[in-house]
Amino acid sequence: MRQRLYKLGELADVVGGVVDGDGATVISGVAGIREAKAGDITFLSNPRYEEFVHTTHASAIIAARGGIKHAIPAILVDDPYLGFVKVLGLFAKQKEILYEKGVHRTALVDPDVEIGQDVSIGPYCQVNRGAKIGPNTRIFLGGYIGEDVTIGNDCLIYPNVTIREGCEIGHRVIIHPGAVVGSDGFGFARNGEVYQKIPQIGKVVIEDDVEIGANSTVDRGTTGVTRVCQGSKIDNLVQIAHNVVVGKNSVLAAQVGISGSVELGEGVVMAGQVGCVGHITIGNRVVAGAQSGITKSIPDDTTVSGYPAREHRIAKKLYGDTTRIPEMRKRIRELEKRIEELQKRMGDGKTTKDDQ
Repeated sequence: MRQRLYKLGELADVVGGVVDGDGATVISGVAGIREAKAGDITFLSNPRYEEFVHTTHASAIIAARGGIKHAIPAILVDDPYLGFVKVLGLFAKQKEILYEKGVHRTALVDPDVEIGQDVSIGPYCQVNRGAKIGPNTRIFLGGYIGEDVTIGNDCLIYPNVTIREGCEIGHRVIIHPGAVVGSDGFGFARNGEVYQKIPQIGKVVIEDDVEIGANSTVDRGTTGVTRVCQGSKIDNLVQIAHNVVVGKNSVLAAQVGISGSVELGEGVVMAGQVGCVGHITIGNRVVAGAQSGITKSIPDDTTVSGYPAREHRIAKKLYGDTTRIPEMRKRIRELEKRIEELQKRMGDGKTTKDDQ
């Protein structure tokens, strides 16, 4: 496919910005400020990268209005990063994976499956009876779609994704390779010295505009529903247990683990390797720092960190104190020694005026 070229003025219209410099500058690609080359457009939103404005080889830059001076043509916007994302989207469309509409000859599709217009079902996929697949959805190589699964419109189901029986996938959902939706929840009851499996008869509902990263897992409810609400984004290697609710527009970074029956509010952000015990509530707009261990419910609009997770301001103070422990231990030993010497002097009747 031939790469389309854009003039800087065209890109300014796309991002709603103002051109500062030559609006006829030709742009053929996008890149970060350090690796950009001639023909690329880059951006500056983080002050850490300001020094590279003067050394970048990019042909143009997206920058903040009234920001740092730049020697190359620019598009001035309120939010340079968002502007860059919009431009990146234009070039991404030119590199979309080509696919053939219809069912590949090696795919196993039950006659009872409902398939919408312009659907693509790739090689070696299996789609079981009662499944429904909406228009323009693509299921790539090796996908497994269980009985009575519903998949909405314009979804991307990448290679080797498993969606088990009865699960519901909304519109414009993206599921990356190796992810599993609807696996059994981790439920066992102790029966003497053995563990007896608790049947997992619920389902998973993935609402519209959700993205699920590679090798992540979303377990079905024991009964009822595990739900990932509209607009949420899940990174790679994330575990969402049975009967969890992830609120709208939440973001879970890599290796987050959510135990059973946890309810996350809207706009929650969990950084890498955050873990939650089960049966708690995480409020709206809560932010959890990397490797936080959440052991109890958290109210709205709170930022936490550490283990056990505490309000971030307090956690920083506690962490700061731990770095002083060696110094404090040394000081305690010195004080203990002085007290011991003082007690000996008092016992011998040799205390000085200063000791008294």
